[in-house]
Amino acid sequence: MDGGFYEEEEEMRKRHKTKLVHEGQYVAEVDIDVIEGETGWSPYLSLEDAYKLDDVRNALRRGDIKGAAKLARVFTLKPVTL
Repeated sequence: MDGGFYEEEEEMRKRHKTKLVHEGQYVAEVDIDVIEGETGWSPYLSLEDAYKLDDVRNALRRGDIKGAAKLARVFTLKPVTL
C-alpha cells in the first residue's frame, strides 16, 4: 500500500503469435508476444513488439526488403489468374 492506493498484482501471460503485415506486393510474418491479463486493456503488445511491427511496415513501404527480412519473414504476393 502506497499513499492510500492499493496496487494489486495481476497475473500476466504472454502468448506467442504471428502477425501479418501487408504492404503493396509484399507480406511479412512478424513474430510477437501478446500480453494477456485481467484488465480491460488485454490483450496488448509490448512497446518493443509494437515498434517491431512499425519498423517492418515502414521498411516494406520504402522497398527495403533486406531491412524487413531482418525482423520478419517476407513474401512476395503474386496475383492468381484463372
